Amino acid sequence: MKARLDLLATVDEGVTESEIFRLALQHSVAELGGLGGTVHLRGPMSALRLVSSTGLPPRLVRPWEIIDQEGPTAPARALREGGAGGGTGAGVWVPTGRDGTWPGTGLAAVPVSGAERPVGALTLVMGEQGRPTDAQWAFLRAVVAWAEERMGQAPPPGRVRTPGEESGGRQLRQALKAVQVGTWDWNIQSGELAWDDAAMDIYGTDPADFLHSIESWLKVVHPDDLPWTLAAVQRSIRDRAVFEAEYRVRRPGGGYVWTQARGRVVLDDRGEPVRMVGRAWDSNESPAARDALGRALRHMSDGFLAVDEDWRITFVNLAAEHTLGSSEAELVGRVLWELPSVHGVPDLEAHCREAAAAGRPAGFDVRVPDAGVVRDETEPPVADGRSYHLRVVPVPDGVTLYFTDVTERRRREAEQAATERATAERSARIAELTGALAGATSSRDVVDAVARGVLTPFGAAGLMVLAVEGGSGRLSYIGSVGYGREFVDAIIGSSPERGGPIWEAILTGSPLFLASADEFMARYPAMRERPAESAKQAWAFLPLTVSGHTFGICVLAFDRPRHFSDGDRTLLTAISALVAHALERARLYDAEHTRSRELQRVLLPHTLPELPACTAAARYLPAGQGMDVGGDWYDVIPLSAGQVALVIGDVMGHGLSEAATMGRVRTAVHTLAALELPPDEIMNHLNDIVGALGEDSFVTCLYALYDSTTRICSFARAGHPPPAVVHPDGTVHFPDLAPDPPLGAAEPPFETVELTIPEEGLLVLYTDGLVEAKGREIDEGMTTLADLLRSADTSPTADLDQLCDTLTAGLLPADQPTPDDAALLVARVHALAADHMASWPLPSHPQAAGEARKHVREQLAAWGLDDLAMTTELLASELVGNVVRHAKGPVRLRLLRSAELVCEVGDGSLTTPRIRRASATDEGGRGLQLITALSQRWGTRYTATGKCIWTEQALPGTEEYRAGHPAGGGADFALGEDFGSPGDFVTGEL
Repeated sequence: MKARLDLLATVDEGVTESEIFRLALQHSVAELGGLGGTVHLRGPMSALRLVSSTGLPPRLVRPWEIIDQEGPTAPARALREGGAGGGTGAGVWVPTGRDGTWPGTGLAAVPVSGAERPVGALTLVMGEQGRPTDAQWAFLRAVVAWAEERMGQAPPPGRVRTPGEESGGRQLRQALKAVQVGTWDWNIQSGELAWDDAAMDIYGTDPADFLHSIESWLKVVHPDDLPWTLAAVQRSIRDRAVFEAEYRVRRPGGGYVWTQARGRVVLDDRGEPVRMVGRAWDSNESPAARDALGRALRHMSDGFLAVDEDWRITFVNLAAEHTLGSSEAELVGRVLWELPSVHGVPDLEAHCREAAAAGRPAGFDVRVPDAGVVRDETEPPVADGRSYHLRVVPVPDGVTLYFTDVTERRRREAEQAATERATAERSARIAELTGALAGATSSRDVVDAVARGVLTPFGAAGLMVLAVEGGSGRLSYIGSVGYGREFVDAIIGSSPERGGPIWEAILTGSPLFLASADEFMARYPAMRERPAESAKQAWAFLPLTVSGHTFGICVLAFDRPRHFSDGDRTLLTAISALVAHALERARLYDAEHTRSRELQRVLLPHTLPELPACTAAARYLPAGQGMDVGGDWYDVIPLSAGQVALVIGDVMGHGLSEAATMGRVRTAVHTLAALELPPDEIMNHLNDIVGALGEDSFVTCLYALYDSTTRICSFARAGHPPPAVVHPDGTVHFPDLAPDPPLGAAEPPFETVELTIPEEGLLVLYTDGLVEAKGREIDEGMTTLADLLRSADTSPTADLDQLCDTLTAGLLPADQPTPDDAALLVARVHALAADHMASWPLPSHPQAAGEARKHVREQLAAWGLDDLAMTTELLASELVGNVVRHAKGPVRLRLLRSAELVCEVGDGSLTTPRIRRASATDEGGRGLQLITALSQRWGTRYTATGKCIWTEQALPGTEEYRAGHPAGGGADFALGEDFGSPGDFVTGEL
């Protein structure tokens, strides 16, 4: 023991306090045979904090970093009892069973005193030898006395100690500063915060400005770090766990430095958190943290390089050494741009300087020479080596650079790009072949198109296209390239009984690929002579199938063995589908005209509906003999609330395709009109539909929406002639409508024009084939149309069918051939009488439903429709109640008496109601089921200010009413579990 004390006595004056603590602990542990030891010092608050430890793992030491000096731990007891409570006057002995989960037999603690009172404790974890002897206690006291003496001689941080400086407690408080670890104590409930001098220094706070509240800490933490740091505090309080965080704090000069903090929660007698005590230190200055970070950076898998403001290398890790081909000793201190390996990296210096000047991170790929290859600085840049992604991150004192090896990733990306290019090339081949096949009108044209588009790109040497004869079940010749006639004749006429690859592919409907003659002969030994006869070495047998029916085969042959990759097989299979459709079209070319005529007849409306809003008649006149069928059409589409859509259009061109396009567009018009969209929106959607049909698809169209309640007709047209408006007095004029281009070539938006049509006036819609003919321009034809209308009987009692005959006979005489199809639609519009309409504004509160029911009862009584009163009241109540509940005002109720009774409720919302199936336990969701059960039809119509939800009911005395009320009574129904209660209907997802 004396030898150790003598050794300690030789330590020079002026060593740092941290070195004093380390020597005291090491000699104490070694002399007493302990497992490890700690030194705690007390700050100005009720906590002891760890300032030094030796021989103990961090897991055991961490809970003792901050301990309550009033607690039962050995250091706290030694501090309080001052060496008087250990039984021998030497210190405190606490068996490990009473002091947590420490290893060994117990803890021996002696107080560390200042000039006036104990300020800390030295604690040893004892092994199997157990409690120290009296001599060992004396040795510990002597070591502590030596430490107390030398700590009084130690210089304070940042300056040299002057003679005569106070010793004792002041020097020990300065020791706290020496280790640059501050202590804090936060009252969670009151928010009061206490910092010691070291904490003040770490957080850059003048004690005179300290507010003793948590706000003092909040205002120095970097705003970007504050959210997650506070979240860590909350988790620690919630989970009663250790608080650990690293964040930036503002320095007095305005900059930021990184600090770390660790603390623990102090609980009251009820187990509730009341305080949090902990310590903080400058992580920028912490040698342990710096060493740990350096080791991590040194051995990280990615390259890491740090340079100062002059671009001199200050740190380099192993991966960066390998990348740059030099050792750390050769790299540190050198300017980055002077390295030979950097000379071969294009634009590296420019990118790095740009990122540093901008003050923000930047990333880019670079090509670095092979690792470990030393090149002379005069050598030219090299193109070999590996690819790296370099990320440049500016930091306050320079720039950091991160190297990530992306060679394999870029290789995979290059391979993927090559695959995508190959796919694009194949797509281009298919597109080119598709265009060629689209222009083929005969079987020979199809074979020639396949020969041009398939043989050369695939390196094929032969092509044969055969068809299956329907009656005989034998093969017939369509065309071939690269085969001798004798070989082809041997193939033609073969039957399924003989088998072989051709019939196998036809019968199975699956492509068959044979990569070599050996594979062919092994699979078909009975046909071993075929490869030699054909002089081919590989084959692709592609069945031609349309609509599930295989009607032929396309054989591609190669003059050398060939491996068919998955991409080749997929592409050839797709090509066979194109060829199949082209051949099918060519074989049916002669019958196309007849079928298209029949198709058009079916697609046009057979009869026009009888509507209260208008009476209509129409004519369709096909082109002259020998012409393909056209795509002219017309429609009268009934809508809700006395509205009707009048539509006429013309698909440019003639043929089956145009007739099919007409059917698609007409169906689309019906669908869009049923959604009750405005005319310009319908034109927008039609333009998208026609545009998707192909670059050669163009359609002219005129859409007129007539409202019998206002007599206003809204027009939108796309490349179509304007309508003729005929007044009851015989006046004729053509409205000035915006001449938008045809559908498929137009650029939305479309213009809409509104006109007030006189009651019993006529709207005449037509296609250009009616007014334009050989030797007659369209303007001249429109003038002739106007003259015919003025001279014809257009009175309200005139027969519209006779008027159609007059117009067609005058514009398209029967003895003159017509070059184009023509369509004509004449409609006489009617207005709904004012006494058949009633409308009321409603308030936006729950009482609105009651007012709606009152208005319904009174109005239906005035119209003599009492049988519909209860049903209509319930419909109006359901609609109004849910509009008030789920939508927004203004709310309006309207009743229309026409061919049906229409009940409308309008609001300012744009949401769309939808039916959903409600479960037995749902409180709502049955509103639309109720609406559907009580009305013939219902729907939603959008207005300029919102939307309108409408319902239709059959009037008493009509067939529809009798069908819905077989007993002749009113609304015989009851609300039950299937429909729920009024108020379940919402203007949203139900």
